[in-house]
Amino acid sequence: MMRRNQHRPVRFGIFDTVFAPVAALLWNLLLAYVVYFIARVAYLLVNIGLFQDSLQPAHLLRLFHGGLVFDTPAIIYTNALYIVLMLFPLHLKETYAYHRFCKWLFVVVNSLALMINLGDSAYFPYTLRRTTTSVFREFSNESNLGGIFLTETLRHWYLVVLFVVVVWALWKLYATPRILKRYFKQREQQWVYTGVMLVALLISVPLCIGGCRGGLGHGIRPITINNANQYVDRPTECAVVLNTPFALIRTIGKSVFAVPSWYADLDEAAKVYSPVHQPKATIMPADSIGKRNVVILIVESFGREYIGALNKDLDGGRYQGYTPNIDTIVSRSLVFEHSFCNGRKSIDGMPSVLCGIPMFVEPFVLTPASMNTYTSIAGLLAGEGYQTAFFHGANRGSMGFMAFANKTGFQQYYGREDYAADSRFGGDADFDGHWGIWDEPFLQYYCAKMSSLRQPFMTAVFTASSHHPFQIPEQYRDVYKEEQLPIHKCIRYTDMALGRFFREASRQPWYHNTLFVLTSDHTNQSNHAEYMSDIGLFSSPIVIFDPSGELVQPGVSPSVAQQTDILPTVLGLLGYPKPYLSFGIDLLHTPAEQTFAVNYLNGVYQYVKYGYVLQFDGQQTKAVYSLADRQMKRNLVGRVKEQPLMERELKAIIWQYMYRMEKDKLYPPPAPPKGSGA
Repeated sequence: MMRRNQHRPVRFGIFDTVFAPVAALLWNLLLAYVVYFIARVAYLLVNIGLFQDSLQPAHLLRLFHGGLVFDTPAIIYTNALYIVLMLFPLHLKETYAYHRFCKWLFVVVNSLALMINLGDSAYFPYTLRRTTTSVFREFSNESNLGGIFLTETLRHWYLVVLFVVVVWALWKLYATPRILKRYFKQREQQWVYTGVMLVALLISVPLCIGGCRGGLGHGIRPITINNANQYVDRPTECAVVLNTPFALIRTIGKSVFAVPSWYADLDEAAKVYSPVHQPKATIMPADSIGKRNVVILIVESFGREYIGALNKDLDGGRYQGYTPNIDTIVSRSLVFEHSFCNGRKSIDGMPSVLCGIPMFVEPFVLTPASMNTYTSIAGLLAGEGYQTAFFHGANRGSMGFMAFANKTGFQQYYGREDYAADSRFGGDADFDGHWGIWDEPFLQYYCAKMSSLRQPFMTAVFTASSHHPFQIPEQYRDVYKEEQLPIHKCIRYTDMALGRFFREASRQPWYHNTLFVLTSDHTNQSNHAEYMSDIGLFSSPIVIFDPSGELVQPGVSPSVAQQTDILPTVLGLLGYPKPYLSFGIDLLHTPAEQTFAVNYLNGVYQYVKYGYVLQFDGQQTKAVYSLADRQMKRNLVGRVKEQPLMERELKAIIWQYMYRMEKDKLYPPPAPPKGSGA
């Protein structure tokens, strides 16, 4: 009698029978959400001086809505065992001891989560970000952590009081299912219980998966810490949106940026290579900042192989390709003899094209370094008075593009929802059923929206249609039929859409005052051996089109080009007057023999320069191929005089990348004072 009175369970009325564990689970998970909410409020209040601009009610609501999105996976990750134990479909578990264990498990786990969140609120002023697993490497050699923790605990005594109060309340409010032993003596009721628990468990699986991924919609990738940028106006606010358990869990095993021991510091590495670009008056054209619009088209899977005008020697000169409209644009543009993407995924293309940051080891946006300080061509030009906007025909949360655009300085984002809201177009009837709005109507929308922007503007669009499952609109099924590869009909459709876009753009008053750049996010299906080699897999078009013909002359440059070159090349054409960072080069002001490309494939860095492709695994060179050996048949390792120089340069690039990722130095130092001689 005493034990029943001391641990009286919460009663649920009609749910006192087989539904009691489900009802208790839902109630207790709600308590977990309350705990995370309290921790977030404490985080904000402890650091209120750093969030003065975040206190407007509407904006706070947005931040806390984002917090709910990130609290869900954290709660699921940390309470996964508890959820399984509560829904385990075996009636024999319905005992006092079993539920006592579940209660302890739940309270301990969520108390630890609370402690981590509260502790991180005290640490935030030193880092301006949520703690990730990198903190364990950062302090791995420190011996004074105990004293530091004790000092900070005493200094933030009120957090200790809050922790004790919340844990006490969590224990008291925890709902324990009522144990009905006589009920489970009936065999038929045992089967009812088993069925109810089994159904509840099966239903919980997809819900938990969706919660961890950030949604159940098609094309949604598991959210990472970088997705917090979707809900903020400035990077610092990401700490309010995120929670520390999530930041720790999502960065486990993600310590991909280990700084090699090849160089002692930035100055030493910079003697070989530096990604910091300083403006040089001797190479600047007439100042075009504020006089030229910039439009960047990132076309899904639009590999170089598909473009006939870039493959005049393919198939013995008989190759026609699948892009008659882009062939016309190419004939009026500057293109490059060799051009490459820097990654193999859409999420790699965005940082490479817009920020000059390639993919090494892991997609940049999936790593803790995605929370570093960095910007894009949009952010840089916004500082020069440009209006900036990013367009993607998918749902706003798709691929994390909205968060990335917001992080990197795009002032507006237009997606599927915005297209559907524009009465001039077909609304959701133009949704492809998988990824986003079909390319043809969305590119027309893109053109129309640009005509409403204030000049000068800088915009980027990411198309969607030339993507698995390789479908095209019904009205074009008899126009673009199946060919050698499933993607070919999609390439033809997207090429048509791009042709319509350029024709419509040519009628706009801003057209002749605009610099266009076209590339792909990555490559896709191939049916030519040249494009199936290790380096061929990265062959993407880079097309620079100046309708006025004033800044860029059409032709084929012998240079090696890569996506990370787009930012410095465009800024060079505009005469951008300030330092910036990009792991690419200005293609128009760099001798062709000094141009290069670098990418990463399954543990191997590929470095293209001096007419060769060097493959380096981080320790040693595995292979060297002539760039003319397009199928990479003849390994020349040890037989190329440029190999030592290529190794030295590649090591400097890798070191600069790793060091800057680890030390949050993806931004340039201040420009030297005028007249300093620098």
